[in-house]
Amino acid sequence: METQQNSLQENVKKLVEKIKDIKIAMLSTSDETGRTHSRPMYTHEVEEDGTVWFFTGKDSRKSREISRNTNVSLNYSDPKTDRYVSVSGTAVLSDDQNKINDLWKPILKAWFPGGKEDPTIQLIRVEPEEAEYWDTPDSNVVQLIGFVKSVVTGKPYRPGENEKLDL
Repeated sequence: METQQNSLQENVKKLVEKIKDIKIAMLSTSDETGRTHSRPMYTHEVEEDGTVWFFTGKDSRKSREISRNTNVSLNYSDPKTDRYVSVSGTAVLSDDQNKINDLWKPILKAWFPGGKEDPTIQLIRVEPEEAEYWDTPDSNVVQLIGFVKSVVTGKPYRPGENEKLDL
């Protein structure tokens, strides 16, 4: 049991490390017909336990969709470092004023003119359940050499690290 708990903690730590510097995520939700809708969202915080926080409007499409179906996915992409992370989890809508105050940045007035007290402001808390990442830290030259080597040897190209994380 302790080994499984340590493994979960290591997976969460790995997830946090992979996404903490990538500020934009594509948040995907489902509508009442099952269609998926994705939109870019600014990540305001990634907590040590993997919880991710976003701001939204109470009357937004994403809030309505999360109210009906809390299953969401987050996709992070950093082409400069060739790091890609997909997270599946549960979204919770929150009106926690203390957390709003904690995460508030003046730039948010563009969406919420009433500031921290704007009656339309809401938070989305995503609790990750599983994630998968692809991380290729090598330079393009090293990747190209590996690709050519793969073609010549007939062995599959393995461009870096890929792992599924149960959280």
